[in-house]
Amino acid sequence: MHGARFKDVDLSGSRYSDCILTDAVMRGVDARGIDIDDPWLLRDGGVLRVNGVDVVPFVRDQLLRRFPGMALMRAADPEGLRAAWAAVEHAWESTLERVAAMTAGTIGASVDGEWSFAQTLRHLVMATDIWLRRTILGIEAPFHPLGLPFDGYAEAGYDASAFAPGVPEYAEVLKARAGRLAMVREFLAELDHDELGEAKQNPWNPESSENTRSCLHVILLEEWEHLRFAVRDLDALENRG
Repeated sequence: MHGARFKDVDLSGSRYSDCILTDAVMRGVDARGIDIDDPWLLRDGGVLRVNGVDVVPFVRDQLLRRFPGMALMRAADPEGLRAAWAAVEHAWESTLERVAAMTAGTIGASVDGEWSFAQTLRHLVMATDIWLRRTILGIEAPFHPLGLPFDGYAEAGYDASAFAPGVPEYAEVLKARAGRLAMVREFLAELDHDELGEAKQNPWNPESSENTRSCLHVILLEEWEHLRFAVRDLDALENRG
């Protein structure tokens, strides 16, 4: 479908998931009600024009207002990274309190086929394991059994045997998540500037250059993006009444 052209086509109500729409051009379209979620939009050089206006600066400002501390995500030194992590932990604490006050089924509810809140926490356990325990620390068997890999993990040829099947108790998920949060916090507490530049191997692409700093940036990105997803879906669940 690369380079496909659509003219006089009714695409209302259509849904696009895991699609590449980079440099797509829309002219004379009725875009009212479009809902876009692009985790890569705010990276360097991202542009999204609506009626000739780049709306990326507005989107960035709104996200930084809604998620205090997100601006620290690209901190470059140990002190900044420690502050960035403290902001992440505070943001998640507030969200956990919100979920605890909602109806009992909230933690397992899915919105439009997305991960539930409990599944999101499990995925972040796995993200910590892959980027801190395996990539930075070099632990041979890094995975907590309650971690949840990305969809298609096994189909892509990765060994999923470390992950327990079934749906664990929420209390166990919270325990695993708290443990991984503490691991990052403790690692950052002892981190010095010289360690930040140590070369590491990207766990998904061995040819990609990484170091301790860039791995920590990925962990922070995972935390903030999945918090954003979680808050979005919690808002939807509350609006359902």
